[in-house]
Amino acid sequence: MQMLYDSDSFVVVHMMADDGLDDGDDTAMARPQLARHGFEIVDKRSGKEVYLDGSWAEMFQQIVLAWQLNAPTQEEVEDTLERYTGLAQNPVLVH
Repeated sequence: MQMLYDSDSFVVVHMMADDGLDDGDDTAMARPQLARHGFEIVDKRSGKEVYLDGSWAEMFQQIVLAWQLNAPTQEEVEDTLERYTGLAQNPVLVH
């Protein structure tokens, strides 16, 4: 898990399938059969989150890579994240 962005309005976390699994054991049981990654976007204002995986995660990763190359302003990043808030249906719960 890697924190990509944190502001007063949003948090973006990259969840990686192999995170923490490199323990030196190369058996098939030690690795997930379908290595996938995803992104969790939390809208702090509404208290809701959305998890992007599959093709949604691939598209969002292209945006993240573009941010790394172009160094957008905070306003540009938040405008992009705002477009995903309509997908956020899950309330954020603290365990």
